[in-house]
Amino acid sequence: MIPPSNLVVSSPLPLVPIIVLFLLFLIFVYNLMIIRRSHHYTSPDKLRLPPGSMGWPYIGETLKLFTENPNSFFSNREKRYGKIFKTHILGCPCVMVSSPKLAKLVLVTQSHLFKPTYPPSKEKMIGPEAIFFHQGPYHSYLKKIIQSSFLPSRIKGSVSQIDDIVIGLLSTWEHDSTINTLHEMKKYAFEVSMLSVFGNKVEDEVEGIKALYQCLEKGYNSIPLTLPGTPFNKAMKARKRLNEKLRKMIEKRKKSGENGEGLLGALLSIEEEERRKMKLSESQIADNIIGVIFAAHDTTASVLTWLLKYLHDNPHLLHAVMREQEEIRCNRLEANRRITWEDTRHMPLTTRVIQETLRASSILSFTYREAVEDVEMEGYLIPKGWKILPLFRTIHYSSEFFPQPHKFDPSRFEMGSNRRRRNTVRTVPCTSRRLTHQDLSR
Repeated sequence: MIPPSNLVVSSPLPLVPIIVLFLLFLIFVYNLMIIRRSHHYTSPDKLRLPPGSMGWPYIGETLKLFTENPNSFFSNREKRYGKIFKTHILGCPCVMVSSPKLAKLVLVTQSHLFKPTYPPSKEKMIGPEAIFFHQGPYHSYLKKIIQSSFLPSRIKGSVSQIDDIVIGLLSTWEHDSTINTLHEMKKYAFEVSMLSVFGNKVEDEVEGIKALYQCLEKGYNSIPLTLPGTPFNKAMKARKRLNEKLRKMIEKRKKSGENGEGLLGALLSIEEEERRKMKLSESQIADNIIGVIFAAHDTTASVLTWLLKYLHDNPHLLHAVMREQEEIRCNRLEANRRITWEDTRHMPLTTRVIQETLRASSILSFTYREAVEDVEMEGYLIPKGWKILPLFRTIHYSSEFFPQPHKFDPSRFEMGSNRRRRNTVRTVPCTSRRLTHQDLSR
């Protein structure tokens, strides 16, 4: 039988949109269940999670973190919930702590309960075999090698080369009425990090590494979406190409029989038998090289930018620092020599200004650790697998630990000063700040 001509036969709905909508619905329900469970979760010992908010499904409070003033984001939650509270950022359930006592517990006294970690997107970008993400013999082994590459005995020999980098950078400013300070400090920090990682004889490939690293850096704090054209997607492509370039550099040094200088030279100088014992592959070496560049570059540039701003905003400190530096310069001219490591040991005011800049700028708002088992803290439960974040910025801006915290006051770091509490700030060389994550161990 032929159907009437006016009968409309409906076509089946496209399957792909239905499947996508169904998957999105499942993801939404799954995250909603996680959030609901987090509010009522108790351990066998009847411990409850810390107070706080988990925010929206999946994204949690990530958007608030990136759109609000960081000081406000952390301090508002501390005022509402106390010095330990839960949240959900970058796809991870987290517990944040904002007291030196709790930070030291996480980073030092009970560090075996909390492994260094980042959100999965950060681990992918830096490299899963980087030292930051491991504990145990592998971590200790790499830590020893990396720290040995940044000891004063190693850095002493690079002071004149670093001085050359500064002089070269200054010469490019002669005809510029205005410069972008952060951009210029990033140039400086990158050149110094290249010197530290690859040594004095830098290969031709370094320029290519610089371009790939800049692409990687742009996507570092982006939302981890792998869609084509997103900053994260571009960064991951750059990461793959960067790994290939480093692999070629490693092969080149091995074939030449010269391991070279810098951190790469130190990693390649490990005895073959010892390297096999630790299963240190070329990929692992590349991950740690990229990790140290991250540690040495961005935070150092940011600290230097804030240092210049604070000196500009405090003319009396600027003039005092200039007098201290001018005295050292005059001594060098009289002796007809270049700046040395020993000169840096005679800069007490400059050192205190740097220390106060590290506190006031608090470039690292927090660092990541992950509970390796259920942990009790202050009567609350931190479930296994949850991230725990010591809040350096909040600690550094607490009037309980630093009187008049919003005042830039280097004198608080004078010997014998009682204007800061112990375990509230750790000063380390700028070239290794991200490497240590400001662990409050001293």
